Amino acid sequence: MQIGMIGLGKMGGNMAERLRRGGHEVVGYDHHPELSDVSSLKELVERLEAPRAVWVMVPAGEATQHTIDELGRLLSEGDIVVDGGNSHYVDDQRHAAELADKGISFVDCGVSGGVWGLQNGYALMCGGDKASVDRVMPIFETLKPEGEDGFVHAGDVGAGHFAKMVHNGIEYGMMQAFAEGWELLEASDVVKDVKGSFGSWRTGTVIRSWLLDLLVRALEDDEHLERLRGYAQDSGEGRWTVQAAVDHAVPLPVITAALYARFASRQDDSPAMKVVAALRNQFGGHATASAEGSTGKGADSPGADVTPPREGR
Repeated sequence: MQIGMIGLGKMGGNMAERLRRGGHEVVGYDHHPELSDVSSLKELVERLEAPRAVWVMVPAGEATQHTIDELGRLLSEGDIVVDGGNSHYVDDQRHAAELADKGISFVDCGVSGGVWGLQNGYALMCGGDKASVDRVMPIFETLKPEGEDGFVHAGDVGAGHFAKMVHNGIEYGMMQAFAEGWELLEASDVVKDVKGSFGSWRTGTVIRSWLLDLLVRALEDDEHLERLRGYAQDSGEGRWTVQAAVDHAVPLPVITAALYARFASRQDDSPAMKVVAALRNQFGGHATASAEGSTGKGADSPGADVTPPREGR
């Protein structure tokens, strides 16, 4: 099958290569000329035979919107667009409606597999009408892992990215659990081999997983993670998952806490913890640390001048 691939970064480039290895003809475009087969979206569309199929693999938000808008001007009735980026599912519904007015079909596809997808295949979660999904099924069959699993037609337009959003929210919670367990083991005076403990869980335990394999791999490279700073970015899908939970009145305490933990990782000096420290000093006389790094006196320290509050207030 012939397909245009827009966005040839770490994911898109490997996906294009997997498709080529699978016998498909891929015409690729990227804003980096050295990665592209064509010099513009216009040339990409001209190189494809009608009815055309185009896969968009660019960052969610403005970049995707710009690409969809331009494709809407360049493509013709009967063509199809697949958005394989991490778009918000509500954007999918708008994009589908905009393209439908011009007779262009739209499928949203959540993609998971990261840099390992070229070798192992990509998990695909699609949304759209059956006819549109079936039309690009040869592409999905090549991209997915071998076997029965790894692909789902999740529902109507937006369902693919909604499923991928929830997948990423679950990933947040799992990663946070591994992170907290690692920190506790590292803090222990009893456990001497933290890396080995994680490695021992890879076989026969209920928490064995690819994430556990990747953590062990990271610990083998840097046993105490001393070369890393405790800072974690979020892609946006964790936020969308929590917002969707609010919209549907579904409690997500683990995923929400994992998202907030990532926010906390970006604070070298937490404003909220300043308040906690001040209150602990006020009611319990606990020592405080100054912004310069020195330690202040608590209420029960020699020379401390703390007046207790009056009763009844």
